Amino acid sequence: MRLTSLIAAAILCAAPAFAHDGVHIENPYARANGGIGATGAIFFEIINHADVDDRLIGVASDIAEKVEMHTHTESNGVMSMDAVPEGFAVAALQAHALQRGGDHIMLMGLRKALKNGDSIPLTLTFEHAGEVKLDVPVDNARKPEAAAMGAMEGMDHSKMDMPAN
Repeated sequence: MRLTSLIAAAILCAAPAFAHDGVHIENPYARANGGIGATGAIFFEIINHADVDDRLIGVASDIAEKVEMHTHTESNGVMSMDAVPEGFAVAALQAHALQRGGDHIMLMGLRKALKNGDSIPLTLTFEHAGEVKLDVPVDNARKPEAAAMGAMEGMDHSKMDMPAN
C-alpha cells in the first residue's frame, strides 16, 4: 500500500498540473528550434471539469514576438500549419490535447535561445474560466506521440506570418 502511494505521488510530481475555475492543464512542455528569432511550440492537455463548454481564446508570453494557436491540416498529401484565431473548443467534462502533429501553441520570433530545463511563462485565456498562468518547461528530448510522428516532415510553412528578425 505504501509503495502504491509513493508511486502515485511521484507521478503527480512528474506531470505538473495547473488549474483554474474548472479548467485544468496537464503535462505542459515546449520544444524550441534554434536560437534568437527562431520558433518553438508548446503542448499540453486541457481538461474541462466544468458543466459548460469552454474555449481557449487567447495565448500570451513575453518569450516571443508572436504567440498563436495553430493546427496542422492536410491537403492533397501536403501538410501545412495554420493559425486558429477562433481558438480551441473544450466540451464540458471533456479534454482537448495540444500535441505534435495537431493543435499546439506556436512561438514565433523567440527573444532568447531556449535550452532544455528553461521555463517559459505562458498565459492562457479561456472564454469562461478566464486566465490560467503557467510555467512551461522546455524539453527538446521528449519523444512525440506515435500519431504525430513524422507529421512535420514535408510541411508547408509558407502560410505562416513570421516576424522579421
